[in-house]
Amino acid sequence: MANAVIVIDLIKGFMEEGYPLYCGKQARLIIPRISKLLERELEKGSRVFFLCDSHDPDDLEFKMFPPHCITGTEEAEIIPELSSYPADVIPKNRFSCFYNTTLAERLKEFGPEKLIVCGVCTDICVMHTVADARDRDYEVEVPTDCVTSFNAEGHRFTLEHMDKVLGAKLVTVE
Repeated sequence: MANAVIVIDLIKGFMEEGYPLYCGKQARLIIPRISKLLERELEKGSRVFFLCDSHDPDDLEFKMFPPHCITGTEEAEIIPELSSYPADVIPKNRFSCFYNTTLAERLKEFGPEKLIVCGVCTDICVMHTVADARDRDYEVEVPTDCVTSFNAEGHRFTLEHMDKVLGAKLVTVE
């Protein structure tokens, strides 16, 4: 049975310099590893889902974070390095990729063996998505070399939390 690869927020607003929530140069190191993961999984018949932050201009999230990834702007677009991969693209406007999106329905139709979750930010959207996936009884794998955050301490804590509390399997691509 094939897997589902959930790629979270590999969009210009988080991955390219000049945007308010740019995760930094170290974040760009995960791009070739995610490419490798996608190539490997697509060869096995897995399905890829890009979940992309996409907000209305008056989104309540902007009380905590600066306005970012406004729907229809370049900032909300998948980065060029990954945009050519065949994938379902699903906009999201909250931390969990399951909240108020079509992801749950699409996964139910597909019936993956497990979910492989990668992207940014480990301690925000990745963690909330992994928690929701585990609450839905999915087996979840997180390639630790394919996730990152602008908060190094939060990144480290969240990897341990996903392993010890949420029951996600931590692996590496390389």
